[in-house]
Formats: sequence, structure tokens, C-alpha cells
Amino acid sequence: MDAIQRSLLEQVAGLHEIPAGAYNIRADGQLAGRNSTAHIDIVSKEDRSGIDIHIKPGTKSESVHIPVVLSQSGLKESVYNDFYIGEDCDITIVAGCGIHNGGNAASEHSGIHRFFVGANTRVKYIEKHYGSGDGNGERIMNPTTEIELASGAFLEMETVQIKGIDSTKRVTRAKVAQDASLVIREKIMTHGKQYAETDFMVEMTGDGSGVNLISRSVAREHSRQLFRSRIIGDSRCQGHSECDAIIMDSASVSAIPELTANDIDANLIHEAAIGKIAGEQLIKLMTLGLTEKEAEEEIVNGFLK
Repeated sequence: MDAIQRSLLEQVAGLHEIPAGAYNIRADGQLAGRNSTAHIDIVSKEDRSGIDIHIKPGTKSESVHIPVVLSQSGLKESVYNDFYIGEDCDITIVAGCGIHNGGNAASEHSGIHRFFVGANTRVKYIEKHYGSGDGNGERIMNPTTEIELASGAFLEMETVQIKGIDSTKRVTRAKVAQDASLVIREKIMTHGKQYAETDFMVEMTGDGSGVNLISRSVAREHSRQLFRSRIIGDSRCQGHSECDAIIMDSASVSAIPELTANDIDANLIHEAAIGKIAGEQLIKLMTLGLTEKEAEEEIVNGFLK
């Protein structure tokens, strides 16, 4: 891997060197490194581009890193990754994609991740997206995540995109079984003429299931954002979605919530707030010696923490 690819890898996966444990690193459409362990097996798909990750029942305190980096202008790819996670596990999965485009042709990565999570298993899934490069070619990223949680399972998903992606459509679909829970925390910042779309749909099929979707975003300059969420309660369940956005300059933000209760004991809530930075917040920080621009940056950084 060259210096640009190593820099992207650090941004999206926090890696300065080859990670311990299981990993699959993809660079410019090719395998750059792979390691399986006694409990985690990574194999290439035979019918399409991508990998299958098999995690044995009872695996605990282990991690899987599967980052993707693109530094070749004009490269477009779709990758399919399936996770088969056994019962009674406790693991961390770190994904993410970085695109550096220094040319004039659009570069695009579409990652389709499917999670089949066994009963009473806990998963933390971290996915970061990052773009760089001074070329005129677009950096396009379209991640799709499909989740099936078995009884008593728990998945926490942290997804972050704060720089350099010109266009993205982020799709998440999930089914949550009895006593299982899903937590999703999304952070997005757009600027220039960038566009970001989020599309959540979660179906709670079992009694005692729950979901909590939290999205925080900042839209600057002429960028546009669309947040769409749909929560379906087919059982005695708890569902909550929250969309908070700061709008600046000439940007545009839309939030479209939808709640469907198909059971008398389904408890579903949606909250949404879109607005500019409050003047009193700016004034308070400026009295401490910050310029208006510095005060704005402090507020934005705190909001997206």
C-alpha cells in the first residue's frame, strides 16, 4: 500500500499498522491483506466480489477489521460482505471506506453488508467514511446494511461521515426478534454541493424487542441532506428515532419520519429538530475570546461528538 492508501486506512479504521486478530483489507479493488483466527474465518465469495465472515459460537473479546480504500480515479466497485455470527458472542467489527480522488473521473464504492446475528450475541459495528483529493472527479459512496437479530441479540452501530464525500445514499434495513435490541448512531457533515441521504427501516417482530435510531448532522454551504426513517412495531416493543440537524449558510435539510404500529403494545416515538446555531451560543463563546468562525467550529465539533 502506498502513502495515500495508508492515510485513508488510518482515517476510516484507525489503523497505523496491520491489526491484531481477523482482518481483510481491500485496496483499489484488490485484496491487500487477510488473516483468519481460530474463531473467525474469512473467505472470498465465489459468485461475486466480497467475503463471508464466519464467527464461531461463544467467541468473545475479538475483533474483525474489514476496511476498503480507493485511490485510483474512476474506479467503481460493488462489494458484498456477509457476517454469520454464532450464539453467545461478544465482538467488535470495524469497517469503513476511504476514497482519494485526484483525477477527473468519478470514483464510487458500494458496500453491501449483511449481518446474521445469533441468539444472545453482542456486536459493536463501527463504519466510517472519508474522502480526500483535489481532483474534479466525484467521490461517491453508497453503503447498504442489512441486519437480522435473533432472540436476545444486541447490535450497536456507529456510522460516521464528516468529510469529503460528494454523494452518498445510506440504506439500513433490520429485523429485530424477541428481546433483541438495535442501536444506531449516525453522524454526518456535508459542505459545498454535497448530497447525503439516509434511509432507515426497522421492523420489530418479537415481544420485548427495541430500537433506538439517533442521527446528528451538520449541513453547510449549498449541501443537501435527506433523513428518512421508518419504524414498524409488529409486537410488544419500544421504538425511538431522533434526527437533530444544524443548518448553515444556504444548505437544505429534510426529515421524513414514519411510525407504524401493528400491535396494541407497540410504543413508538420520533423526534426531529432542524435549526441554525443559536445566537446566544455564539456570543457566549465569543466573549471568551473566540472569533465567530472559531465559535461556530467549537459548537459544530461538540454537536457531532
